[in-house]
This record gives sequence, C-alpha cells and structure tokens, in this order.
Amino acid sequence: MRREQVARGPVTPLTAPAYPPVRSRFTDREYLSIVYRTDPEALRAVVPEPLEIDEPLVRFEVMRMGDATGYGPYTEAGQAIPVRLGDERGEYLHAMYLDSFAATAAGREASAYPKAMAEPRLFTEQGALVGTVHLGSLQVAVATMGYKWAQLDHGEAAAQVGVPTYMLKTVPGRPGGPPRVCELVRTRITDLVVKEAHTGPARLQLFEHVLAPMADLPVREVVTAGHILTDLSLEAAVPVHDYLDPAGSGVEPNREGRKGRA
Repeated sequence: MRREQVARGPVTPLTAPAYPPVRSRFTDREYLSIVYRTDPEALRAVVPEPLEIDEPLVRFEVMRMGDATGYGPYTEAGQAIPVRLGDERGEYLHAMYLDSFAATAAGREASAYPKAMAEPRLFTEQGALVGTVHLGSLQVAVATMGYKWAQLDHGEAAAQVGVPTYMLKTVPGRPGGPPRVCELVRTRITDLVVKEAHTGPARLQLFEHVLAPMADLPVREVVTAGHILTDLSLEAAVPVHDYLDPAGSGVEPNREGRKGRA
C-alpha cells in the first residue's frame, strides 16, 4: 500500500474500518430525558474550566436510535451537565454508554464523545416509559416516567435537545509525556425536527459501579422529565479552548448551531 493511500485512510483498522466514514442522519431518535438536582461539589469535581456552573443540575438521558445512517438502530445513555461558556449556555457531556461498538468507536475517535460500551435500553412497561443501563450483569441506572401523560411544547422540546454541547478531546502522546491534543470542543445539530414531545412524573435511581460512575453525581431531586421523538443530523466538533496553549486558548466559541450526540 502506497504512502498516499495510507494517508487517505479514514478510520482504523485501515483495511476493515470499525465504523463508516459518513455523516449520520438520525431518524426517529427517541429521548427519555430527566433533569435532576445534585451536589454542587460533585459537579465542580468533574466540570473542566473554563466552563462554569450556575445551578447543580444534571440531565440523565436514554436515547434509542430508530435508524442512523451507517449504523442502524442502537441505544445510548448518559449524563449531560448544564454549563456556561462566557454568555453562552450549553451542556457538558460527562458520560455516555452505548450498545454499538461502531458508534462508540466513531464517537471517541472521529469526535470527542465520552463513550463506553454498556447495555442501555428504552422501552414501555405497564404505563411507564422505562430507561435502564446495565454493565455486564450489574444494573447502574433505572429511570421511569409516566408514558405520554401531558403534551410538551415542541419549541420547548427543541430547546432542550438543541443546546450547544461541550466535550473534552484528548489524544495521548508518548508514554509518560503530555497529551498530543487536549481541547474543549463544541458540537451542534442541524435539521432538527421534533415529531412528538410529552412530559410527566419521573423517578431516577443510580447505582454505584467503578467503571460507570454515574452515581458520583447523586440524585437529590427530580426537576423535569421529557419524552421526545426527533429527526436530526450531526456536525463535526470544533475547538473552543486549547489546554496545551500556555498563553491561553486563543480560540473563540462558534455561537451558531446546536448540539449533536452521536
């Protein structure tokens, strides 16, 4: 294989890519979203500067992808933390757990999504919308919401799904040395269509697990809950802060657009 062919290789492994070199369109992407209050000190321990926290809130989400270009159906779950960068409000992606290796690899390598493999599920049972996360045989999260108890305004639903999202992009360097890349990046979505949106009473339980430490942000009070069905597309992440620049970031956030979670 010639040098120029190697340089054009889009993903690893070169001759048998783990994920497709395409941008995905998500059709019938279904969210169970529960915003809860947690301990301020716990948030300060995990949210990186220069992001700022106004309220001690966390969004727990389970997302079922009805169809995703290049991946097919899969499910993911995780936690997003409401933050502020300057005068822009958004969410910092703290953790994501998926049942698709291809989507996990693509999210980590091609972007900066904090993804790991697990077994999330989203389903209805006896009048409740249920979201669960298992890691192996152990349960690490259980969320329940009254199924379609009340309509949620589609504009409000779009605002919940469409806030800017921040993530840490870290590429290791040589063993024992500094990272090659250490940036705060920002993502957005495009072509967002809200097809259904409901709200209702909700509960959330998080269980201790060393490899899925969602319970490190404990549930103190459930604030709001939503069940939203959407179509959307994702755009690439752009850097907004360089932690390796001794003079400071020198990078200004792109104020346009909305978040994307692959």
